[in-house]
Amino acid sequence: MLADRIVPSLAPTRAERKRGWTASFSSIMPVKERRCSLRAILLTTLVSAVLLNGTAGLGAMMREPIPLIFDTDICGDCDDVLAMAMIHALQSRGVCRLLATTVSVDHPLAAPFVDAVNTFYGRGEIPIGVVGEGGVAEPSKYLSLAEEQEGGKRLYPHDLSTSRHVPGAVGVLRAALAAHPDGSVVVVQVGFSTNLARLLDSPADEHSPLPGVELVRRKVRVLSLMAGAFRPIAGNARYREYNVIKDLPSCRVLAARWPSPMVWSGFEIGEALPYPSTSILRDFAYVAHHPVAEAYVLHQPPPHNRPTWDLSSVLAAVYLDRGYFDESPPGTVTVEPDGATRFDSDPAGRHRYLILRADQKPRVIEAMVQLASQPPGNLSPPR
Repeated sequence: MLADRIVPSLAPTRAERKRGWTASFSSIMPVKERRCSLRAILLTTLVSAVLLNGTAGLGAMMREPIPLIFDTDICGDCDDVLAMAMIHALQSRGVCRLLATTVSVDHPLAAPFVDAVNTFYGRGEIPIGVVGEGGVAEPSKYLSLAEEQEGGKRLYPHDLSTSRHVPGAVGVLRAALAAHPDGSVVVVQVGFSTNLARLLDSPADEHSPLPGVELVRRKVRVLSLMAGAFRPIAGNARYREYNVIKDLPSCRVLAARWPSPMVWSGFEIGEALPYPSTSILRDFAYVAHHPVAEAYVLHQPPPHNRPTWDLSSVLAAVYLDRGYFDESPPGTVTVEPDGATRFDSDPAGRHRYLILRADQKPRVIEAMVQLASQPPGNLSPPR
């Protein structure tokens, strides 16, 4: 407390404050009545939560970590890496549990890099799946960090030598979904739609007797995805967003056939949320080498506040009820043949898109910074 720092000789210690509170409480109420009173206070709190917020209010107080799958095109931009850091921070806080990471870009170092980041955060056991043959292939400025060495050892330890030795994404997705209760899993897609479109077409297998569409219908609570554009970009009302057009057939399939609710974060959201490079230079300095900060610097060195499209989909996936974003009315998103995205309002529609007001931006950026820069549980934050 501030008083403790200003006049420590006059401020009571924590133990003294506790003894004083207990003594005051004891002087006005016998032990048995105190117990009854505490039970009444707890019951009143729970009842108030239900009355004010419905059963959702009580559920929020007792929520289990959200089972989460992260599907990423980690390769080109560095916001995928920041989004991974956010997920690990949220898991450390008990908000979610990362079931698997699937990679939608075909690059030999993509899976090793994902494994290196997971290992850095103390979770190297998390399953990884790759898109494999037919996936979009792209170069990367930072995936080489998976091979970086110092003193004859990997700078970022991991146990994958190449993506070629990693299971296919569809099998990993089916295994993760089948192992969890109906309506429980949240999927975050921040890249190309290849893996999820293939999942919809997957047949029954050793993981589940259900075909892909039915497995998704049963298990997935919501799909939060970074794709499309729902406001004109630089005056262009038919903006063809990158994640959509790189595998346009798969994105069209996903929009038309995905059976669970979908929340779209359009290009305009990430464009309005630059990640401050001052955070990269300062907040990750609790270790000599940090894969998130180094990926950001290799992608485009500071001073550069990089727009962060993918982080919005993670934040919306777990905290959509916290007021970080507004949502459109329900409707249907159609991915048109040229790659433009069109939204049509429909009360029965299963799609919504995120809306970011100007007054929400500072709070969202601060949340992203605090989560992305949170140290792993096995490391101490900087003094």
